[in-house]
Amino acid sequence: MQIDLNADAGESFGNWKLGRDEELFPLISSVNVACGFHAGDPLTIKRTLELARQNRVAVGAHPGFPDLVGFGRRELAATPDEVYADVLYQVGALSAFLRVAQMPLHHIKAHGALYNRATKDPETARAVAQAARDFDPAIPLVVLPNTPLEAEAQKLGLRTIAEAFPERGYSRDGRLAPRGLAGAWIHSPAEAARRAVQMVMRGEVETVDGGVVSVRCQTLCIHGDNPSAVEIAKAVREALQAEGIAIQTY
Repeated sequence: MQIDLNADAGESFGNWKLGRDEELFPLISSVNVACGFHAGDPLTIKRTLELARQNRVAVGAHPGFPDLVGFGRRELAATPDEVYADVLYQVGALSAFLRVAQMPLHHIKAHGALYNRATKDPETARAVAQAARDFDPAIPLVVLPNTPLEAEAQKLGLRTIAEAFPERGYSRDGRLAPRGLAGAWIHSPAEAARRAVQMVMRGEVETVDGGVVSVRCQTLCIHGDNPSAVEIAKAVREALQAEGIAIQTY
């Protein structure tokens, strides 16, 4: 049995620093690199790719809404055409650096409010998936299972990678609980590790209201902006390996 362990990273820009990427990268197998719209800048992208190469971490593009002030977590009134163009632009920017570094693009994963909207709105999902397909139909799209994002990507013939979140709370519908809701964040590394094993081995996890929801996953996400991201990633990795689960990319 295997599972990919991914993290959002490269989210600093200018003199503003976020995340502990140097400590986090040795613990993960793939990374979602901010492309400059919600976070990141050209020099941060370059340095993040160097760090990924050093740690043999697969690199994915992490496009979001153009919202540096809100870290891409505010939903913008972007049309499907705008979403398509924004995603294509960001993937292209990251790919320029990858090309120079002679590194492949492993996957594409939308960020924050764009990701969340694509899990509910078919038009947004189609725009994200179409941009990914038009860029390169061989590059997989990371998706929340059983959502319009997964459905639209598969309609276009894209390979999808199902994702789960051990350090985030779930609602009964299988989507992530709103961030302001009690239980939406799992702060304990031990609890996140327990949930990760439960997700991978049993295909389920408890919801914020005490229920249980089915979870299908090929990759687990750790949010790099979580202050406990390194401790959570370490606990999750050790718990999975203790169960004989290999940490590697799909």
